[in-house]
Amino acid sequence: MLAWAFPSSAERRLLPPARRSPTPWVIAIMIFVTVIVGAAGLAVANAARLVGDGVRNRVSVQLPDGPRQSPSAVALLGRTAGVAGVRPVSEAELRRTLQQWLGPGELSGELPVPGLIDVDLAPGTSPDALAAAVERAVPGARVSAYATELAPLSRALAALQWLAAGLVLLMTVAMAAAVVLAARSALDANRRTIEVMHGIGGTDEQVVGLFQRRIAIDALVGGAAGALAAGIILLLVLLSDGGLVGELAGRALLGWRDALLLALLPLLGAAVGTVAARRALLKALRADL
Repeated sequence: MLAWAFPSSAERRLLPPARRSPTPWVIAIMIFVTVIVGAAGLAVANAARLVGDGVRNRVSVQLPDGPRQSPSAVALLGRTAGVAGVRPVSEAELRRTLQQWLGPGELSGELPVPGLIDVDLAPGTSPDALAAAVERAVPGARVSAYATELAPLSRALAALQWLAAGLVLLMTVAMAAAVVLAARSALDANRRTIEVMHGIGGTDEQVVGLFQRRIAIDALVGGAAGALAAGIILLLVLLSDGGLVGELAGRALLGWRDALLLALLPLLGAAVGTVAARRALLKALRADL
């Protein structure tokens, strides 16, 4: 099955092996960048999905006078249709959260803290209907849908996903162009050998086949090296995040499925580069006839 990777002795005499070709290094660098950008895009996509799933059916009820209004608001929410869960946020928890933003010395114990209730809605329940009912029953209450509040963040994450996808596509095109240039250079350097092959009846496909094998091997070797380096970097980042990813998302933002997709990028790049180089070489040979 791997016989195509090992040319015969006759083929080696026709096309001597290239010495110190920079093509594998160029491909390795491009694949390294492509895998890193692809991993960032997948992580952003997973983060956006986790954020969306976490806030899709969740709203918060804010009460100006928490200690007095919270019991009645909780009772009202508990008997409201479409409410799947109610969790009052304690004043101590609110103060700890505010201290993370304001600092321990900026939040006095005498400063009143509004009440906050997290509410989980059943799928299909309208947050607007719940807000109208709560605001009528509890004076000064304000209901906010997390999905609405985080809409700008969701749009930003979606834009980053498209940016990462575009960069991966551009890097793939750039790698194919680099492979084509290297193939054309090799073709020009072996013009005399090609003329001899044509003179004894060799076809353009046979000539291109000699170059195609070398191109495919260079692309695979460079792609494997670049992907390995990118994998080591990503592994170090995931192991040294200090628990930040788990704290933000509840789980790692890159899974085995994502790793499989990233592992396919070098193979995809090698295939695209080889096909592009083959078409370019055939076109060049036929243009010389």
